[in-house]
Amino acid sequence: MAAQSDLGKKLGWTLLLLCCYRIGVHIPIPGVDAAAIASFFQSMSGTLFGLFDMFSGGGLSNVSVFALGIMPYISASIIMQLLQVASPSIKRMAKEEGQAGRRKLTQYTRYLTVLITLVQGLGIAVGLESMTSPTQAPIVLEPGWTFRLVTIMTFTAGTVLIMWLGEQITEKGVGNGISLIIFSGIVVGIPRAIIQSIALIQAGDMSIFFAVLILLFMLVVTVAIVFVERAQRRIPIQYAKRQIGRKMFGGQNTHLPLRVNTAGVIPPIFASSLLLFPATIGQFSSNAFVQQIASYFQPASLVYNIIFIALIFFFCYFYTAIIIDPKDMAENLKKAGGFIPSIRPGEKTQEYIDTVLARLTLSGAVYISLVSVMPMMLIAKFNVPFYFGGTSLLILVGVSMDFMSRIESHLISTQYAGLMKKAQGRGK
Repeated sequence: MAAQSDLGKKLGWTLLLLCCYRIGVHIPIPGVDAAAIASFFQSMSGTLFGLFDMFSGGGLSNVSVFALGIMPYISASIIMQLLQVASPSIKRMAKEEGQAGRRKLTQYTRYLTVLITLVQGLGIAVGLESMTSPTQAPIVLEPGWTFRLVTIMTFTAGTVLIMWLGEQITEKGVGNGISLIIFSGIVVGIPRAIIQSIALIQAGDMSIFFAVLILLFMLVVTVAIVFVERAQRRIPIQYAKRQIGRKMFGGQNTHLPLRVNTAGVIPPIFASSLLLFPATIGQFSSNAFVQQIASYFQPASLVYNIIFIALIFFFCYFYTAIIIDPKDMAENLKKAGGFIPSIRPGEKTQEYIDTVLARLTLSGAVYISLVSVMPMMLIAKFNVPFYFGGTSLLILVGVSMDFMSRIESHLISTQYAGLMKKAQGRGK
């Protein structure tokens, strides 16, 4: 009962904080025409704005205080992780200084998030002033530096609040707060996407047969995602027998599980974060050259998809290298008396694990690229809502599986703690 009560509190905190986030998505910034914004984004559905709006949970289409979503924080996290590779002092802070070093890195990430939000907020504020609805109604009621400063401060406060909500969900709730915020933004947009699809069918722009094919395709992609996310490469491990006193220890056989998709949903989120906002800023700009460059970054364009796939491969290898160190694995196995059959302990074991991990990462990168890009090409060609794309399905399935595994781990750990307390009580 205690375990269920504790889990209930964590789930309650998670739901409450996500509800707070969803409320903020519907609070518009001051100085904008809500009707003009709605008609403008309705005319821009199926473009890059629709994809960015999906990741912001609908905040961009409302031009709300949460319009930038969690993307500035993700961009700041990417920069800090890249700096860990480029800067020895930051790498030492992350690995050698323990909890204090990680707190410093978290603080630096927050400062960088604020800086990125200030720059992005200024870009959107200037872009909004030059935009009009399809009926030529201005979106900004009173352009000028007063509007720009208010917009920048509002966006910055909203992004910082989302960042705080994500950290609170991770600390007091269940699951990764940032992933759950993106997850909730995609989930609440699915009913709207279904309504849009029904409207397309009624208007004759989409046949019922094609809609059924889309549903079957989504089902196949979902099954493939679940299968690959649960797939593992199990490296056999043997432990040598050791005699300590009169007792014999070791001698058992086990395995080292390595996931096929080690990086999870991080690569497509990071890749989308890097591609979406520069292209969105380009579309907000009234400069012809900037708009021409932005046209190359439409989801249907060849340039966008090539860069997107390249970024997915980069972040798959980069993130895997951060979270898994073959050298540490080999050293830990050697210290524990474990070894891989037919592989010498130490450096040879490290090379073997590194080779296996590189092959798995390549397979995972190919899998993520196929899941993310192929449905996106179909969506761009047939004007299907972005919520039915591979990236959104990958995030939904991946975050759901991670959420359920964390709940299961929490229940197992609390039950184990309760059994230990009972055993100690009986011993007394």
